[in-house]
Amino acid sequence: MPIPDYQTIMLPVLKLAGDQKEHSLKDAVEILSNQFQLSDAEKSVLLPSGQGLLFSNRVGWARTYLKKAGLLTSPKRGSILITTRGLDLLDKNPSKLDNSVLKQYPEFLEFYSKKDDGGIINNNIVQEVETDTPEETIEIAYQKIRKSLAQEIIDTVRSFSPTFFERLVVQLLVKMGYGGSEKDAGNAVGKTNDEGIDGTIKEDKLGLDIIYIQAKRWQAGNTVGRPELHKFVGALAGQGAKKGIFITTSSFTKDALSYMPRNETKIVLIDGEQLAQLMIDYNLGVSPQKIYEIKRLDSDYFDEG
Repeated sequence: MPIPDYQTIMLPVLKLAGDQKEHSLKDAVEILSNQFQLSDAEKSVLLPSGQGLLFSNRVGWARTYLKKAGLLTSPKRGSILITTRGLDLLDKNPSKLDNSVLKQYPEFLEFYSKKDDGGIINNNIVQEVETDTPEETIEIAYQKIRKSLAQEIIDTVRSFSPTFFERLVVQLLVKMGYGGSEKDAGNAVGKTNDEGIDGTIKEDKLGLDIIYIQAKRWQAGNTVGRPELHKFVGALAGQGAKKGIFITTSSFTKDALSYMPRNETKIVLIDGEQLAQLMIDYNLGVSPQKIYEIKRLDSDYFDEG
């Protein structure tokens, strides 16, 4: 079944705490994942950022909202305990529990309706994506911005010369940790008779091995097929090389992606989308515009023990 959103999780969390025992959030996540019959794969799904498990994050936000409504409390770090108000609500045997129900409580309404002026959630955003937690909303918006930037990067790179692109590729690999300095690490060949090799880069700072590069600045729709990879592998063999990186601003055909050289040669394929994402990750051709920090309470600071 699909992973339930945080509002769907609210009532099961409150019912779990209805035994009036203190439960750890970790145990609650495990119990609820079984109640929702999540598979191991679904339990392992990560947030878009890769920082944390999706279901666990949603359980955490369900707990936060229930606490803001005064239905739960946390006697100690990472725990939940039902309140008298929570028991009163369960006595009414609600068929569902979501933000609309929680709005009957003034504390939650104040929390929920805060605006952008130093508040937590913008109502317009919440209304647009009711099923997402605030953290997910931020991450979804971030991914949209990143995807748009990636497309802008590729469009820009395609407008420059092949020589510029070859230098860009070497610069990116240097930023990723290959070689060391750009001066010592790599070389953009840039010759018409380069026998299928556009550049080389040292695999490590000591230069114990050399990686050969093929860089294709192709427009969208002009996909790289298996014949191009055959030529590249042949060029590597001519150099006595075993490692190569084939980078393109377009994409690879399915036939090319499934290609595996029969000898010991290893080649890595990087298409336009991957190239742009790597440039973003390693700050090549981009610069930070605004940085937001998401902070959590430091429970250790407030520990009197």
